[in-house]
Amino acid sequence: MTYKWKVNALKFPRINYWWRYWRGWRGDRVGHYNQLPAYIHRFAPGMSFLDVGCMWGVNGEYSFVAEAVGATAVTALDVFGPTPEFEQKRRARHSRVRFVLGDATDPRTISTLGPHDVVFCAGVLYHHPSPFDLLVALRQVCRSTLILRTSTIPEVDGLPNAAVFFPMLDDKARELWQLSRLGLRHQEGISNPFQPEQGYGNWFWGLTPSCLRSMLQTAGFEVHEQWEEPFAQTMICTPVATAFVHRLPGESEARDMAEVISAAGIARPA
Repeated sequence: MTYKWKVNALKFPRINYWWRYWRGWRGDRVGHYNQLPAYIHRFAPGMSFLDVGCMWGVNGEYSFVAEAVGATAVTALDVFGPTPEFEQKRRARHSRVRFVLGDATDPRTISTLGPHDVVFCAGVLYHHPSPFDLLVALRQVCRSTLILRTSTIPEVDGLPNAAVFFPMLDDKARELWQLSRLGLRHQEGISNPFQPEQGYGNWFWGLTPSCLRSMLQTAGFEVHEQWEEPFAQTMICTPVATAFVHRLPGESEARDMAEVISAAGIARPA
C-alpha cells in the first residue's frame, strides 16, 4: 500500500514538481524531456549519429537536430514511416538524413545500419517486449555514446531491479500506471487492455531505475550520467564490453560440456 501511495502521489503535477525541486535542491541530476536537444548538441558534432525510434510524435526531429549541429552522417530508424512531415523537413532542409525501415533487434537491420559513434534512443525501450535484447542490439551498433531516455516506474524500496510487465493486467491494476494527470493522454496497453495488433505501440514494461542500470551494464554499457524523473530516466552511457551473447558451442565441445555437467551432478530440475 505504501508503494501504491507513492506512485499515485507522484502523478499529481504539484507533488511531481516538488519532487523535482527537492531532488534538484539536494544536488541530484533532475531530467526533463526538453533536455534531449542539449544532449545531442553535446555529443553529436563530428560524429556519426543513429536515431532509434525516430518517428512517433517527432517525425525525425532529433535526427535533423544532430545533422544541424554537425553530425557527419545521420541515420533514422523506425518500424513505420517515413511520415509526410519527415519527408517535408528533409526536402526543405536539403537534408542527407538516411531513413531505414526496420526492427532494431533484427540482425538484418543491425547489418544495414552498421556502427555509429552516437546512438540516440528515446521513448522506445518500454514499448519493446524484450528490452534487454534491444539494449544488446544498441550495444552492437554503438561505438562511443548511447543517449537513452525511457519511461520508468518509481523505485521499489527494498526490492532492487524490480519491474512490472503491463500486458494482461486487469483494469484496476493498470489504473495505477496511467499518467493522464501528467498530460499523457493515451498509453496503449495501459489506458486500455493489451492490443496485440498494435505491436510495439503497446507499453510492455515498467522498469525501475535500478533494473534499467543493471540491464545496461549487463548489455555492455557503463552509465556515466543518470538524469532522474519520477516516471522517466535519461542515461548517458559508453560501451565498455562486448555485447552480451550466449555462444552456442560446436558439437564436439557440446559433448564435452555435457560429460562434465553430468559428472558434476549439477543438472537437476529446479
